[in-house]
Amino acid sequence: MGKDVIIACDFSSKDETLRFLDRFTGRKPFVKIGMELFYSAGPEIVREIKKRGHRIFLDLKLHDIPNTVKKAMAALSSLDVDICNLHAAGGSAMMKAAAEGLTRADGTRPLLIAVTQLTSIDQLTLENELLIREPLDEVVMEYAQNAASSGLDGVVCSPLEARKVHDSCGAGFLTVTPGIRFADGSSDDQKRIMTPSQAKEEGCDYIVVGRAITAAADPAAAYERCCSEFIDAED
Repeated sequence: MGKDVIIACDFSSKDETLRFLDRFTGRKPFVKIGMELFYSAGPEIVREIKKRGHRIFLDLKLHDIPNTVKKAMAALSSLDVDICNLHAAGGSAMMKAAAEGLTRADGTRPLLIAVTQLTSIDQLTLENELLIREPLDEVVMEYAQNAASSGLDGVVCSPLEARKVHDSCGAGFLTVTPGIRFADGSSDDQKRIMTPSQAKEEGCDYIVVGRAITAAADPAAAYERCCSEFIDAED
């Protein structure tokens, strides 16, 4: 799969989400449906957006015992999304069980990726609250390697770590990177961030962009700007 921009549709209702997507009259963006929207609107919002021709990253970040995650992924496999995810911190047994549950009877499944560390986590939080003493980038690499050895397709990581993930796990191991802001935008509550053009230089496969597009006065124009910097300008 080539590079793409994924819009984080972090809205609280189905109607708000569909009104937002109605503003895109050109190319249909790849969209992320996260916990807020999925919990408020349910699986039907996934079916509706898919019916409109959008690709979907279902960002529910599953994290539980292996058997529970396997059964949850089996339930999600019928939604025909393009990417699902879970937390790498759940361990290799959980990740392997998730892949088994997500695989349909015909052998197909969506891409399955693991969250390494949230982009709101920095070294101080890692050490003082999570009691993990290793450097943050080493933790991310270890989690990425665990995901790769468990048969997953890639990871969610910050754009700062994408190049190292590819070096460690291979060029074909996907990096899906939130924490993307325009140079003239706000960092909001994320700490490990880059611009779309910087993310492109670092070799990110997919960038996830939320408020820089969804809160823009003209979201379609902001999306096209993001695509221009990350995809269209590619040599």
